[in-house]
Amino acid sequence: MRSLNSDASSNLKTARQKLGLHPKAPIVEHDDLAERQSLLWSKVRLVLREPFAEFWGVFIMVMFGNGSVAQVLLSAGQETAPGKMGFGAYSQISWGWALGVMLGIYVAGDSGAYLNPAITFSSCLYRKVPWRRFPMYFVAQVLGGFVASGVVYANYINAINRVEGDGIRTVPPSSTATAPIFCTYPQDFMTRTSMFFSEFIASTLLMFVIFALKDNTNNGVGKGDKWFPLALFFLIYGLGACFGWETGYAINLARDFGPRLMSYILGYGTEVWSAGGYYFWVPMVAPFLGCAFGGFLYDVFVYTGESPINTPWLGMKRIIMPREAIKARREHHRRHKEEGMV
Repeated sequence: MRSLNSDASSNLKTARQKLGLHPKAPIVEHDDLAERQSLLWSKVRLVLREPFAEFWGVFIMVMFGNGSVAQVLLSAGQETAPGKMGFGAYSQISWGWALGVMLGIYVAGDSGAYLNPAITFSSCLYRKVPWRRFPMYFVAQVLGGFVASGVVYANYINAINRVEGDGIRTVPPSSTATAPIFCTYPQDFMTRTSMFFSEFIASTLLMFVIFALKDNTNNGVGKGDKWFPLALFFLIYGLGACFGWETGYAINLARDFGPRLMSYILGYGTEVWSAGGYYFWVPMVAPFLGCAFGGFLYDVFVYTGESPINTPWLGMKRIIMPREAIKARREHHRRHKEEGMV
């Protein structure tokens, strides 16, 4: 029997190539040869396996992350809890997001487990992930956060009604606001500049450390990807514990915009966009710039592998001299052709 990912499935290979994916879906040979792969849904799954993985990876991440915020916020002051002070504290939120990221990476391992449009963007920029893949991953990641926040809302709707009142939905600075369950809001003393740099700094640290963990030439980290999810667990917990208070450390458009849009649909109103002096754009823009800067710093000072930074004039020659950019593009296309990517 011929492999469904080889000459027996040229249409699937073509579809995957157009999306910037490797012609062969990440699937073990035994499953690849099975007759069930000829079913319609099996073909769809083979084409979109990595975007599906990103969707469910973000879904799991947001379920645990937003779920931890909901439990801490909605149970505050509950006398039925041990200590009569509710079922959690701020540290539990950091644990929840760290667990969510770690488990999301396990779920989305076959896609690269980016779980964050800004990380995907920086990986395209510095690590040769095909740019054609970015839009598809972006949509999958945002939808994952959007759907997961809706499930969290459905799970906690009675508790939300108990805190706010039936049909009442508010955002900060309301004393009963439950909107922070879904997306981030800054502290009321923050200026717009400090909001931006809080997210920018956290995103820079995120990307810098991720590139270090992914660098097989870095002797300070374990080789291979088996330790990566656990390392990200500690990284996300650390970012929350050290940089999470001022803005909620969104550091991820999919984690913030998707749930924010869901909260708007669920009745929290236009205040989800206007709160904090229209803060909503900060966790959309700052993570991209922060992650790009973090990747730049790592490649400038540590990374010795292939990167635009490790070209003449720290990559600026390709910008200043278009011929260099065209030459690099042709070389990139040639390598992808040799690998069957085009």
